[in-house]
Amino acid sequence: MSEGPRVSVRQVGPSTGEGSVRGHTILIDRPDSKGGSDRGPMGGELILLGLGGCFMSNLLAAIRERELPVSDVELTVTAHTEGTPPKMTSFEIRVSADHADPATLGKLATIAERGCIASNTLKQGSTISVVIEDARARDPAGSASNA
Repeated sequence: MSEGPRVSVRQVGPSTGEGSVRGHTILIDRPDSKGGSDRGPMGGELILLGLGGCFMSNLLAAIRERELPVSDVELTVTAHTEGTPPKMTSFEIRVSADHADPATLGKLATIAERGCIASNTLKQGSTISVVIEDARARDPAGSASNA
């Protein structure tokens, strides 16, 4: 099994984390109504953004590779939740674009979904493990050391 993508998140406020990946950062927070400072999207919303971003990049690649006349692509990603504690039980991706043929856009969407690591992961489910590390073992930059 190979290691896949990796991100880090560090506390930057009472309810705010700062996520980092490949030199990019984003604030992650809760809305005021949930006791946060509303300085960024919630983690669950980032799941939707991740799914939409992954699907979009695969869709645009499929369009580009085939040199098809499809432009102004927009997605809306919605999760349906249920249970206590709440969990996302299904996702819907709505695709809108300027195009000449709905059947071709549908085929491109199928290609994008099959190539998207996020949709493939969400469809099958995954194991999550939590490992507790001693903060004193971190290097001065704040990431865990390999010692």
